[in-house]
Amino acid sequence: MLTKRIIPCLDIKNGRTVKGVNFVDLRDAGDPVELAKIYSDEGADELVFLDISATEERRSTLLDLVRKVASTINIPFTVGGGISTVEDVESLLHNGADKVSINSSAVKNPQLINDLSNKFGSQCVVVAIDAKQIDGEWIVHLVGGKVPTEIRLFDWAKEVEQRGAGEILFTSMNHDGTKNGFANEALAKLSEIVNIPIIASGGAGNLKHFVDTFVEGKADAALAASVFHFKEIEIKTLKKELKKNNIEVRI
Repeated sequence: MLTKRIIPCLDIKNGRTVKGVNFVDLRDAGDPVELAKIYSDEGADELVFLDISATEERRSTLLDLVRKVASTINIPFTVGGGISTVEDVESLLHNGADKVSINSSAVKNPQLINDLSNKFGSQCVVVAIDAKQIDGEWIVHLVGGKVPTEIRLFDWAKEVEQRGAGEILFTSMNHDGTKNGFANEALAKLSEIVNIPIIASGGAGNLKHFVDTFVEGKADAALAASVFHFKEIEIKTLKKELKKNNIEVRI
């Protein structure tokens, strides 16, 4: 049985880690390199860094951060935010990132998924999908959840898999930052219709939520931010709880 992964997520703005609720009301959560080291030492399986206000001018700042993180930790990490070309990915991987996460750019130019997968291998390509349930339908949103599309979550998930994505990072905007649990129904359906790993994101508030997303939501990995950043949940404690519930994790 494949082990389930625990992935702290660091949203980066102006070189600092921040955290909000439902994608707004951001507050400072610390230095990303320091946090990365702590999580790596505590037993996180991977990390995700999302530059939530990425612009071209700041790309060099992000590369500097990637280099620092790569020299500090020994677990895989994914970088996302403002990535729209093969060249962007080349420089991130060259500076030490293990994978990249693309979101809005993949929707605007789906061929980018094919191009990245063909050049770097699907294992490097994570497609992040932010979706909101509206009148019973899960609708994909762009630009950090600000712009609704007409694309349905499950159709898009199938397409990104066909185009060569290695993983899907699904964030439920309805659940993000609420600490009421993950969107397990949607996650279970996602894992039914695609054969690539699904990372659950949005809604972690307590240990049981993680157990539920692996059991009910059939997720392959669970990603969270504030519960880790603000020390509400320790990764070691979480992994012991998962083990107790017969969920395979790396201790």
